[in-house]
Amino acid sequence: MIEKSTNMGWYTGDTLKEALDKLDPPPRPNDKPLRIPLQDVYKISGIGTVPVGRVETGVLKPGQICCFAPTGLTTEIKSVEMHHQSLTEAGPGNSVGFNVKN
Repeated sequence: MIEKSTNMGWYTGDTLKEALDKLDPPPRPNDKPLRIPLQDVYKISGIGTVPVGRVETGVLKPGQICCFAPTGLTTEIKSVEMHHQSLTEAGPGNSVGFNVKN
């Protein structure tokens, strides 16, 4: 998998690691509409409602107005955090928690 084995002299292809290193990462769709499948929603006293999920497409920023499907609920994003650090924006691939106005 990582190094070629002397027990498999007949195999001349890449190792698994070499094959994975040759792959190009997929493009990050920043220009598409915001989509965040929610993993959980926390109600934290003193802070409010904090949905948590991974940004799949688009960009999430504090002050942005977001619409939640399928209910159609619209609210403002007060803050965005990743690993207890505040972010100015979150893009595709980021797992974030964001505070919404109740």
